[in-house]
Amino acid sequence: MKLTLRQETFPIAGRFTIARGSKTEARVLYAELEDQGHVGRGESVPYARYGESIEQSLAEIEAVRDRIEAGLNFSDLHDLLPAGAARNAIDCALWDLNARITGIPAWRTAGLKRLDPLKTAYTLSLDTPEAMGAQAAANARRPLLKLKIGGPDDLDRIEAVRANAPKARLIVDGNEGLSFDDLRRTAPDMKTLDVRLIEQPLKVSEDEQLLGYDCPVPVCADESLHTRTELDRCARLYSFVNIKLDKTGGLTEALALKAAAIEAGLGIMVGCMVATSLSMAPAMIVAQGADFVDLDGPLLLARDREHGLEITGSILHPATPALWG
Repeated sequence: MKLTLRQETFPIAGRFTIARGSKTEARVLYAELEDQGHVGRGESVPYARYGESIEQSLAEIEAVRDRIEAGLNFSDLHDLLPAGAARNAIDCALWDLNARITGIPAWRTAGLKRLDPLKTAYTLSLDTPEAMGAQAAANARRPLLKLKIGGPDDLDRIEAVRANAPKARLIVDGNEGLSFDDLRRTAPDMKTLDVRLIEQPLKVSEDEQLLGYDCPVPVCADESLHTRTELDRCARLYSFVNIKLDKTGGLTEALALKAAAIEAGLGIMVGCMVATSLSMAPAMIVAQGADFVDLDGPLLLARDREHGLEITGSILHPATPALWG
């Protein structure tokens, strides 16, 4: 088996801002596995919040290159690399390679009877209330909008979005930018504004404050949940979990985490980093039947990868074999 790795950069349409900062480009890690004349591909986004970088993730994989090129299965990979972006790129490449060698689509190997189109959220970047209202007006026909918040004018932001997109369902994403007092103060008004979900309002180090708190809007774990290791803890604090392949370390763990979360009675959101359609294609398998789908990465880019997903409005259509799986 031959392994090819590289960094790739895709420009973002404008600027993408959350509570932790802004960026104008998406830097992704691209992995390619070639075997028996077939090529499988995977993509991931190392995330600084989790202590990751492109350089560090490349180094992680290079350290075990010989073991990968000698041939390995999904269980071997799980033991070889920790959860995170490095393992995600290789895991998804293995899934793609397996589909090409066997002729069996990845979604069928995952146990699905079919792979349906999905309706994704569309993210409104953190900005002034006026600017976010304008973003909402430009996307008012989308069925699900996700607002980035994290400042003193948060309610004004939500009100501006609601006024300009009165029919859209709303998700609010704090990216750990709120205090518990902020959450208790604003959550009733968010309920009045018909916000359907609040994503990771508190820092991971502070979210134990959610224990016993009956929030009027369901609260979803994102940064607090990576793999099944954190699931029991999150089940005590949250009613929803956001599953991302870059956190789980690939499709393999993401599917196992989803099954365990459903068994624990948690609602499911499937999310993404800002990345190309190659990252979204495997995530679409996990997102089948999810309560909330947030796989809008390609919609936020100025340019997607060749053979990217067909996207109609907010509808993501399953990948063709030219892309993945």
